[in-house]
Amino acid sequence: MYPTTLTHLSRSNPFNAPLFSLQETVEPNPRVAADGPSRGLAADGPSRGLAADGPSRGLAADGPSRGLAAAAVADSADVSCEFGSTKYYALCGFGGILSCGLTHTAVVPLDLVKCRIQVDPDKYKSIGKGFSLTLKEDGARGLAKGWAPTFIGYSMQGLCKFGFYEMFKIFYSDMLGEENTYLWRTSLYLAASASAEFFADIALAPMEACKVRIQTCPGYANNLRQCAPKMFAEEGVWAFYKGVVPLWMRQIPYTMMKFACFERTVELLYKHVVPKPRAECTKGEQLIVTFTAGYIAGVFCAIVSHPADSVVSVLNKESGSTAVQVLKKLGPKGVWKGLVARIIMIGTLTALQWFIYDSVKVYFRLPRPPPPEMPESLKKKLGLTEPRAVPSMYI
Repeated sequence: MYPTTLTHLSRSNPFNAPLFSLQETVEPNPRVAADGPSRGLAADGPSRGLAADGPSRGLAADGPSRGLAAAAVADSADVSCEFGSTKYYALCGFGGILSCGLTHTAVVPLDLVKCRIQVDPDKYKSIGKGFSLTLKEDGARGLAKGWAPTFIGYSMQGLCKFGFYEMFKIFYSDMLGEENTYLWRTSLYLAASASAEFFADIALAPMEACKVRIQTCPGYANNLRQCAPKMFAEEGVWAFYKGVVPLWMRQIPYTMMKFACFERTVELLYKHVVPKPRAECTKGEQLIVTFTAGYIAGVFCAIVSHPADSVVSVLNKESGSTAVQVLKKLGPKGVWKGLVARIIMIGTLTALQWFIYDSVKVYFRLPRPPPPEMPESLKKKLGLTEPRAVPSMYI
């Protein structure tokens, strides 16, 4: 705290201008002088600074209970629901259904070839070879095998993944408080996405097992109606959930990378690449940033989760096998088979998922917080804020 205004000003750095936002001018209130010079001109709290009411402030908001939600267009009339409301979670879940269900179904041919490379690398030696053999043996329709369990399974996964991610992100943010939310935001993204994916994979596992069995076992079943009853008759309910643990091994690291890398990449793109603040970008420009960040995140996702993906593919093809047995059978090199195909698939997939998900938010006018910024209260603690002078009328 500064004892006088003169000392206050003398310690300021003239080369480090504070961040201001244009606001409507209001008449000074004598109550401001009583609160002390550190409160500034428009202070509803220590973290509000001069202009903390608008969406451009990032994390600085209405109090620690808001956390990352601080700038979720809180004071804007152009939103259809409150940030963190039941409607908000429901629409986020709907966005997840569209983003995951549609995109995974669209890349079924590439996914089919990738799975066959993983389970039979001697026959399907490359992506091109895989496509040509599949077309030769099964025709064009053969490339669409497994589309039904893919659409149903990944729609359910998307509902849980995106809906629960938004829920856990707000929940953990409220636990941490505003300042710790900013300082530990990467850990928050990782924890929220891991928690969401845990439940999402339980919803995905039955359909994933059917999909892999249809795609990698020629003659076993041609569609979901044939496959599901046959698997149940042979192995019971366990047939649909025996791959859930390796699915967690694949999907949880994948999703943690997907969300944390995306969130931080968006933050870096707006900070170092995009030539203007997010608030000044059009909706189309913002969606381009979303797509770019999604593709970058997708490449890392594919690399991190590929070994476990190979185990899941072989495990669901072979009845009676365990994850440990499959891992030993594949060996260190075998688990990386099909990586190139998966990078192409997952990179495109992740970019499209984020693009669709953000488009749903834009269409339904959901609150969309801007990239996080350090709260004013934390800046003051770290000595990073520019001291503000008190009007002479109050000296």
